[in-house]
Amino acid sequence: MEYDKEKVDEIVLALLFLTSSSSGSETRAWKGLDWEVMNRLFEKGYISNPIGKAPTVILSEEGAQLSKELFVKNFGINE
Repeated sequence: MEYDKEKVDEIVLALLFLTSSSSGSETRAWKGLDWEVMNRLFEKGYISNPIGKAPTVILSEEGAQLSKELFVKNFGINE
């Protein structure tokens, strides 16, 4: 099936916000999402390398901010 990989990457990055937590200057998120997408997000510089034993990835400063913005844009409720 063909699909828009950019849109999928945006939604996955937005969903990482759901499982993210910050400690000091580091933001981590669970990495249990599609490996191809996670690798593309890594290549774009938004997350640390998802390959490894750790159950989480580290979001770059840009990745953490964009993750929150995309989450609000796609799933936020206007009150």
